[in-house]
Amino acid sequence: MSILQHPAHDAHDAALLDVLTGPNPQAAKSAFVRRDAALDPLLIAAAAASGPHVTRNHYHHDFFPGVMLPQAEGAWDWTKFTGEDASAKPSARKRLAYVSRQAPRRQRLAVTEEGKENDHPRETEPLKPADNLPPPPKKRRPSLVSSSNPTNSDVKTRPKSQSVSEAAPPPSAPKPLPPVQVKCMARTRIPTPHGPAFLHLYHNNRDNKEHLAIVIDPAQLEETSDHAPIAPPIRSRSLDAAWSENETEMERIVRGAYVGRLSSTSQHLSKPTSQIPNSSPLKDVIPSPLIRIHSECFTGETVGSMRCDCGEQLDEAIRQISLPIVLPPTECTPNETTTIPGRGAVIYLRQEGRGIGLLSKIRAYNLQDLGHDTVTANLMLGHKADERGYEIAGAILRDLGLGSDASHPVSEGVRVLTNNPDKVEALEKEGIHVAERVPMIPRSWQHRQAEADAKNDARVVEATHLHNHKMEESESKAGATLIGGKAVYGDDLDKYLRTKVLRMGHMLPLWMEQPDVQIY
Repeated sequence: MSILQHPAHDAHDAALLDVLTGPNPQAAKSAFVRRDAALDPLLIAAAAASGPHVTRNHYHHDFFPGVMLPQAEGAWDWTKFTGEDASAKPSARKRLAYVSRQAPRRQRLAVTEEGKENDHPRETEPLKPADNLPPPPKKRRPSLVSSSNPTNSDVKTRPKSQSVSEAAPPPSAPKPLPPVQVKCMARTRIPTPHGPAFLHLYHNNRDNKEHLAIVIDPAQLEETSDHAPIAPPIRSRSLDAAWSENETEMERIVRGAYVGRLSSTSQHLSKPTSQIPNSSPLKDVIPSPLIRIHSECFTGETVGSMRCDCGEQLDEAIRQISLPIVLPPTECTPNETTTIPGRGAVIYLRQEGRGIGLLSKIRAYNLQDLGHDTVTANLMLGHKADERGYEIAGAILRDLGLGSDASHPVSEGVRVLTNNPDKVEALEKEGIHVAERVPMIPRSWQHRQAEADAKNDARVVEATHLHNHKMEESESKAGATLIGGKAVYGDDLDKYLRTKVLRMGHMLPLWMEQPDVQIY
């Protein structure tokens, strides 16, 4: 194979071609020189045409102007480059300027032309302390103690600016809250381990919480439009009222405004409470309904915590209200007694942890583990010992016609299940007449009292065994909370109850210090 003759300036290319196309390729004896020139003419031309600000490194990115500049036209698509100078076009960039939104200083301070800002004292003090905090103690240097009492001349020459706080107007009093109004939004029947009950859900104008009323009045299940029960029914006035002229019968039934037992074959609408007759011959001997004002306790009712007896109290309240009532003989039945189902209500208020909320309650538990009691723990968190309110409870009781002086009341008074004297006082303040306070003794204390009686007197051993047998039977039954019919016990509970007695004034005898006090 003959090799073509190349010009002298292409000698290096010919040598490379011989190596690549020869029959026996041999390794090059020396390195081949660069085929490009030391200085690329195109690069030199581009640098000269663009100016001194373009260097050799720009060649490796892109030569077209504006392609790598985000603020230039067509920066992300170089095919849109037209060759025109972008700086020659009118700039569309909006020039920003700071514009103050405040009025001129003279208008803001309302100062006349002749006066200045500091010539007139301000009406309010900018660093005024909060109204709900005590005034801080005034600390004076020792050098000023001797001159703490100013003379008459000092008072006269004192500038007016020093008496601004004295001349400041007193803070305006908070606006009074409107009267509490509640409305029962729904009512339904719920079966409980202690018998049937009616759950009422209330809205109010004070908070966004849904407070409840557990009404225990099983006699309403037998009530019809033609047959009235022996005792006046405990019904919600706001629920039975007509909400609008266009409401349908189904709307009233769905929200619970019916009488008797609701079923697919029994649907009797209720009448407004003012139209319900109350002509029972036994109304004078029927005792006042038994009620309890109960505050929500997630830990004691849902989780089953034994730090408190709230879950036990809720179950015990429903159990005691559901007990049958034996009426004494009357003129109509002089030789026999009459038994009616238990009746009353549990007003369930959504105020966790005595009003401080679940978050603060959990933190208070940690403080109690450090050795503080429940009252001190609340105070350390910045709360009161008890922040609960009973205005909404009073409004719900009035809506149910319990213990109020409203028209057509169910009863003139109520019997309250509580150990807290503050609840009795609060209900009286709300216009609810408390006919009797019924104490609530913890179930664990009832066990201990029976054991103490057995040790002191051998004659009550048989009675003690009978009492324990009854308590075991009650514990085996299911209850309304996670604790059920069982008793809450433990050192945490004893500390909690002791604090409620000694520091909160609960009317509950301490079994460990007063063993002679009889409890049921």
